[in-house]
Amino acid sequence: MGSVVDRAQLVKIRGTLKREGRRVVFTNGCFDILHLGHVDYLTKARALGDTLVVGVNTDASVQRLKGPSRPVVVESDRASVLAALSAVDYVCLFDEETPAELIRALVPDVLVKGSDWKVDDVVGKDVVEAAGGKVLTIPFLPNHSTSSIIEKILRSSGR
Repeated sequence: MGSVVDRAQLVKIRGTLKREGRRVVFTNGCFDILHLGHVDYLTKARALGDTLVVGVNTDASVQRLKGPSRPVVVESDRASVLAALSAVDYVCLFDEETPAELIRALVPDVLVKGSDWKVDDVVGKDVVEAAGGKVLTIPFLPNHSTSSIIEKILRSSGR
């Protein structure tokens, strides 16, 4: 089981992992309603290194990105559920709209996003590559998204 840590703790942990020669993989997202697509994605991300760190948008950050009706699940619950997954080692909340500051603090060996992103557009690419790391994308499972789950719930409730 992973741990939910703050940014300062994560930086200390990263230092230890680096000294131990462990390859750190980082990804981020809202992870509002956890579903099979998330689990598949995180499992594939974890396979790219020794330690998986997941940056999670705070509630305020999600609202700025997705609107006032989101998130459905509060940040502490989203972080705890992610940390309970066997693929995830550390979860760190971030309040900014992008994880750029968190990536600069962590400097992961591998930065991963979903295949809906072009590698050249991935936030933090410059930091990771300048340190000798890699930026990769992972294909999503088709027909698995938080938005589609929310739409299905709304349709079934007559909205």
